[in-house]
Amino acid sequence: MNRKKFFQNISFISALIQLQKIFSNPIKISSKKKSVLVIGAGISGLACANKLQQNGFDVLVLESDTKIGGRIKTDYSLGIAFDQGASWIHSPKENPITKLAKEAGIKTFLTVNDNVEIYNKKGNLYTENYIDTLTINYKNAQEEIIKNGDKNNSFEEVFKTLYPKKLEQPFWKFMLSADLEFDIGGDISEISSLYFQDDEVFEGEDVIITNGYGKLADYFAKGLNIKLNSPVSEIDYRSEKIITKTKNEIFESDFVVLTVPLGVLKKKIIQFSPNLPQEKIDIIQNLKMGNVNKFLLLWEKAFWDTSLQYIGITPDTKGKFNYFLNLKKFTEYNALMTFSFGKYAYISETLSNSEIIEEIMGHLKIIYGNKIPNPKNLLRTKWGENKNAFGCYSFPTNGTTSDDFDKLSKSVNNKIFFAGEHTSTKYRATVHGAYLSGLREAEKILNYI
Repeated sequence: MNRKKFFQNISFISALIQLQKIFSNPIKISSKKKSVLVIGAGISGLACANKLQQNGFDVLVLESDTKIGGRIKTDYSLGIAFDQGASWIHSPKENPITKLAKEAGIKTFLTVNDNVEIYNKKGNLYTENYIDTLTINYKNAQEEIIKNGDKNNSFEEVFKTLYPKKLEQPFWKFMLSADLEFDIGGDISEISSLYFQDDEVFEGEDVIITNGYGKLADYFAKGLNIKLNSPVSEIDYRSEKIITKTKNEIFESDFVVLTVPLGVLKKKIIQFSPNLPQEKIDIIQNLKMGNVNKFLLLWEKAFWDTSLQYIGITPDTKGKFNYFLNLKKFTEYNALMTFSFGKYAYISETLSNSEIIEEIMGHLKIIYGNKIPNPKNLLRTKWGENKNAFGCYSFPTNGTTSDDFDKLSKSVNNKIFFAGEHTSTKYRATVHGAYLSGLREAEKILNYI
């Protein structure tokens, strides 16, 4: 054996010995205080970790991503704050995120939904009276869906029964995608006809974050012990102490708080010993993880009416770049943000950047003419294939009930606790829902002790 191979073998054996030491001697978070391992550094995990640490627990947060925040994620690469996930504080009066956002240095802007112009696929503007009338009819239709809904039928199935011709009408397609699918996260073919609108809201008109929602995650992370790039593969809770494994480390703790998104739970990335209760497994399998994607486009000069908040178009394909948010309204940047909803959210993830620009510009040219320039920059999301989330937010579907979200929050053996927007019936699919769920689980542990 030559000298080089000899030392390579020595290094390999040494590495094996080190790994053996790691896996035979789990890392103890604490030997004196009660210890908690929080899995996931999204807002629910950070809120829970903060609460427990303030009450004397030794807390470690494991995050699979290379940065904190989870689905609160801000991209500053183009100068403008592009929030890839959460963007709004919904109904800010009495919403706990409002106060926390101010403490974190977050700036907001009131988005007025009525400040909008909507065009048909020929570039003709819908009149205000037409929009108002159709909007009232749409709200009335939602109430009829709830009255006639059935646990095992989707919104689309009941809608087709009640209004067989409206699903093909352009403005109805627009409302069903830009309003309903945006709000719920899923396609109308999967949204529950009974429980799509039974969550609760606070008061006040929504405000959008203008300088990055990520500041909120940074605010919560101060003083916490967080290990990034540490995806969990196994949780063993058969003994008094819980053993949690990542790729290269093993951790021992008294409690585990699992805050990973529903999409991750559905993929069965984390193995449990013993298995989770069958009821919880069934709920995880049955509830759905939605998908909404965002596309930020930047130009040298604005060619649209910058006094507008929103611009809409009613194309043939439902959910396809039909709604534009004018960022020039509250930033210095000549930027528009558009979206893909429902089934088209997944289709958009298969398209290249150039194909995305071509499709979006096709809609904008219908409104503003063929001479408008292409954007100089594009930023986009692909939440459906994001390995740390596999979607945007959870929603009730056929065969499920709203109670399933609360059932997901039930702890297992007073050892494994569950938090996240998907564990809240009242406030699912929201930042405040995630935040409050983190506090809820922290309180459970405090009360148990």
